[in-house]
Amino acid sequence: MSEGRKTMNDTKKISVGDDAPGFTLKDQHNKELALSELKGKKVLLSFHPLAWTGICAKQMKSLEDYKAVFDKLNVVALGVSVDTVPSKQAWAKELGITETRLLSDFWPHGEVAKKYGIFIEDKGFSARANIIVDEDQKVVFFKAYAIAQLPDIDEIYDFLKS
Repeated sequence: MSEGRKTMNDTKKISVGDDAPGFTLKDQHNKELALSELKGKKVLLSFHPLAWTGICAKQMKSLEDYKAVFDKLNVVALGVSVDTVPSKQAWAKELGITETRLLSDFWPHGEVAKKYGIFIEDKGFSARANIIVDEDQKVVFFKAYAIAQLPDIDEIYDFLKS
């Protein structure tokens, strides 16, 4: 790696047991959501690099497909990327996502991904990652994936039901 290039590995990743960094972001409907509003529920933060890509689409559709299961487990699943609100809105419509909130970490660019230590500076987007926050806003699960790897939603389900 050349000197001066900052990658995800140059920042501290959030760890299991840490307090989840707070944030407020807008969803695909331009409605604000603060993580603090979800205290008392588990929250799955499913970070994906960019909308309009195949693996990211499958990742977000899996959240939508599991919505009823997540509801039964007191879990709110949120998709997060650096895309703009209008892009998220069009993408959600294209994918048929109506129940899952897709959050825009666009401005300040990647700020939430940076707080969680998963922003890839030289790419301008976040790593692909699933982070689960418990009812008390503590990180209880963290896994980063290769950019080309589809996260296993069953792994998340198994963790949540245990």
